[in-house]
Amino acid sequence: MASTSVSLTLPVLPLDDEVVLPGMVVPLDLSDAEVRGAVEAAQAAAGSGKPRVLLVPRVDGTYTGTGVLGTVEQVGRLSDGDPGALIRGRGRVRIGAGTTGPGAALWVEGQTVDEHVPDPLPGAVAELVKEYKALATSWLRKRGAWQVVDRVQQIDGVSALADNSGYSPFLTVAQKVELLETADPVARLRLAIKALGDHLAEQDVAESIAKDVQDGVDKQQREFLLRRQLEAVRKELRELNGDKAGADGEESDDYRARVEAADLPEKVREAALKEVEKLERSSDQSPEGSWIRTWLDTVLELPWNERTEDRYDIQGARAVLDAEHAGLGDVKDRITEYLAVRKRRGERGMGVIGGRRGGAVLALVGPPGVGKTSLGESVAHAMGRKFVRVALGGVRDEAEIRGHRRTYVGALPGRIVRAIKEAGSMNPVVLLDEIDKVGSDFRGDPAAALLEVLDPAQNHTFRDHYLEVELDLSDVVFLATANVLEAIPEALADRMELVRLDGYTEDEKVVIARDHLLPRQLERAGLGADEVVLEDEALRRLAGEYTREAGVRTLERSIARLLRKVTSQHELGERELPFTIGAGELRGLIGRPHHVPESAQDPAQRRTAVPGVATGLAVTGAGGDVLFVEASLADPETGAAGLTLTGQLGDVMKESAQIALSFLRSHGAELELPVTGLKDRGVHIHFPAGAVPKDGPSAGITMTTALASLLSGRQVRTDVAMTGEVSLTGRVLPIGGVKQKLLAAHRAGLTTVIIPKRNEADLDDVPAEVLEGLEVHPVTDVRQVLELALAPAVVSFTKAA
Repeated sequence: MASTSVSLTLPVLPLDDEVVLPGMVVPLDLSDAEVRGAVEAAQAAAGSGKPRVLLVPRVDGTYTGTGVLGTVEQVGRLSDGDPGALIRGRGRVRIGAGTTGPGAALWVEGQTVDEHVPDPLPGAVAELVKEYKALATSWLRKRGAWQVVDRVQQIDGVSALADNSGYSPFLTVAQKVELLETADPVARLRLAIKALGDHLAEQDVAESIAKDVQDGVDKQQREFLLRRQLEAVRKELRELNGDKAGADGEESDDYRARVEAADLPEKVREAALKEVEKLERSSDQSPEGSWIRTWLDTVLELPWNERTEDRYDIQGARAVLDAEHAGLGDVKDRITEYLAVRKRRGERGMGVIGGRRGGAVLALVGPPGVGKTSLGESVAHAMGRKFVRVALGGVRDEAEIRGHRRTYVGALPGRIVRAIKEAGSMNPVVLLDEIDKVGSDFRGDPAAALLEVLDPAQNHTFRDHYLEVELDLSDVVFLATANVLEAIPEALADRMELVRLDGYTEDEKVVIARDHLLPRQLERAGLGADEVVLEDEALRRLAGEYTREAGVRTLERSIARLLRKVTSQHELGERELPFTIGAGELRGLIGRPHHVPESAQDPAQRRTAVPGVATGLAVTGAGGDVLFVEASLADPETGAAGLTLTGQLGDVMKESAQIALSFLRSHGAELELPVTGLKDRGVHIHFPAGAVPKDGPSAGITMTTALASLLSGRQVRTDVAMTGEVSLTGRVLPIGGVKQKLLAAHRAGLTTVIIPKRNEADLDDVPAEVLEGLEVHPVTDVRQVLELALAPAVVSFTKAA
């Protein structure tokens, strides 16, 4: 097809950052020198026809390669009164070389651009036309330009429709230049469709965001209005009901006012105000709001600056301890020392040193029933402090100590923080009960969490996971109770000051029963103090023969049983009150005694009445106890040689039995024992109470004595008990628990006790009344043990057959 392009020579009218497309009619300001020069030059060269100019976009000082042929339709005044010209774009012109012409304008040669559009339109092009008109109509309707909608719908040409997009205000200069330089009308229409579609998509997103924002604002305004109305209704109801405390009620609901009015430490106040700001920004339906309210309530309920004044009447505090507990001199001395030191520091202005106060951490270790838990209340009473008990038995979750993170549903502070909250002061006496029963599993080790709590050098900055603010525990007196010291982790035990409660003597039990247990049980039984009288001798027999324990729990139960029996007989008309219970009435009321001392039994029925049985002493979780060791030799004809051990023994105790047997085999001749038969005969050592596990080295000399008694045929003295580790050379080595073992021997009615010489210093801890009733022999060698423990040999003459 032949080209229909025409060569033209036209003056250039530059357009700075503006583009005019064919078909557009634009007004131009003639006050600009370049515009006026181009129009005047076109008028001079036009003659009788319409002046023609070349509209060329100039972007950043550079002319584009394509311009638009424009005709000057009219010259006159613009709406603002300035001179102007109305120019219509006619067609595209590809710019060539510059040339000369009349006037001050720049003249160039150009070539018109041919645009070929098939007629009729192909189906694809017709769909493009339809799509563009639909997009343009949608955009124009949103702007309310209904007249322009009709005009766009009347445009049929593809080129004219594409160039009509030049009127779009959202197109950039670069996009308009691209439309100008695209000669293909279909490609130009696709560009226009893409630009218009992108703009409509952006507009939809912006409208959606604006709608969401407006909806949120409307909701907040509506919620604010409803809340103000609700407050007004509540106020009217309060006034109607005559409630004058309305202002206080409103203030209690205002957390910011509560936080500012509370006496909080500075860092705690800052953290609380941050949470208040979060609460004010959150909606009522948000779950975070309820978490924040619970946290604020917890913080505001804690006694941050509440402290009770300690009683510095040292003599009065000691009198309280003596009145509420018999014995326990070590604990009473330690509490008295603590109060005396705090009194001196307070008098000299040294109450707080390095941000820490003088707290204390005491570990009360002893068997059940010796008064460890009740002692905590007595300590608080003596010091004038609040008392809180924290039960740790069976706790297996670390969060029980440190608290849960607030992100968990149902999160709570730890037991330490709850104890402070319950006490209502920052310096209570906190009893950590059964600390040796703390367990551990996949949820952590609570004992590890207690390390910071019980360290006087660290607990002034204790941080609970729930609170996330520092809590000063340095002024808290922590008392921990445990039955077995070995069950407490070493690192935790190192942070506490150990105070042992090894049990009560018989005299102390009588005093406790008379002054504390009997009055309490009389009240529970509904009896008066003058209706039933329990003599001291009856109490002594109850403690010695009916109960054998380190504490007094079973003794209290026996007293309760006695009083119930008397009350029952009185109601049945079988006994008159008042009634005095003596030692002789016990058997008729509660039956026979269960623990008759070995010394009180018939000599022929005593366990040590035959050779090969010795009495030892041991320490269990229930305190000291008496332990018997039995030894026997197998018949040589059975061929069962070797050593057999029974009674649930641990590895250490089994090794002690091997050592005892080896010592006798190597030193039997020296000790005048017939040990030659030990090679061919089996040796059996048994510890009765076989269901109870036993371990430890302290039964070494007891097993040696039992074997020596068996080999020599000499009985072990019935009044002798012993404890000590034995070595291969026959040395008696020191052991632990001397005080508890001597108390057990005293309770069992034994009179002679053999202990290692190196344990002689432990006798200072044993009560004087126990030592008066015992003959204690410190020894260094097994030979001394055998001399003391074995009864003289009995020589008998038998007539030969």
